[in-house]
Amino acid sequence: MKNPFKSLTKFEWCLWIGSLIAVTVSFLIYSTDYLTLAASLIGVTALIFISKGMVIGQVICVVFAVFYGVVSYFFRYYGEMITYLCMSGPIALMSVISWLKHPFEKSAEVEVSKLNKKQIIIMIISTAGVTGIFYFILGALGNANLLLSTVSIATSFAAAYLTFMRSAYYGIGYALNDLVLIGLWTYATIDDISYMPMTVCFAMFFVNDIYGFINWQRMKKRQMK
Repeated sequence: MKNPFKSLTKFEWCLWIGSLIAVTVSFLIYSTDYLTLAASLIGVTALIFISKGMVIGQVICVVFAVFYGVVSYFFRYYGEMITYLCMSGPIALMSVISWLKHPFEKSAEVEVSKLNKKQIIIMIISTAGVTGIFYFILGALGNANLLLSTVSIATSFAAAYLTFMRSAYYGIGYALNDLVLIGLWTYATIDDISYMPMTVCFAMFFVNDIYGFINWQRMKKRQMK
């Protein structure tokens, strides 16, 4: 495998390094939780490669899911823990296989796909079903901030589905999820300022996912030619 960092443009280098700096500075100011820092740095690194349609991003995403699941557990965000360990992580692993099977002209870039009506209906029904089930499970577990956690599950599942299906709209799905998570971790930060790095982390995720959507639209147009 070639060095994936060699494929980054100047803008992508700035976006990645800027995200790393923002997360690290917030950690140095507000926290001593190295697990939170590790999760954040792994996450922003995964997103910069996913935004380029590179399978290495999905591999790193699997690692992030484990770290983030543990961090969520300690704050009683059981919805986030279950979502990432039992849903987002496994789907990211499935996406690794799917992306490896669908390279664009044998390059390191995945082939962008367009959802048909059947796939959209499956996504809507599956998202509604998973969200409904998890709402009652999280309520029984005494999940902190149940409403936002439930919305997070819905947006996270839809985004993970779009990623697996190689849709350019994965970025919009995850951007919406990022906004929900910014709200969740802001709530956590009010209770414990050491969680500020997670809030900053998902703010950086939001920026990266918006870029991912824009770049995938470029990829789609280029591939169609």
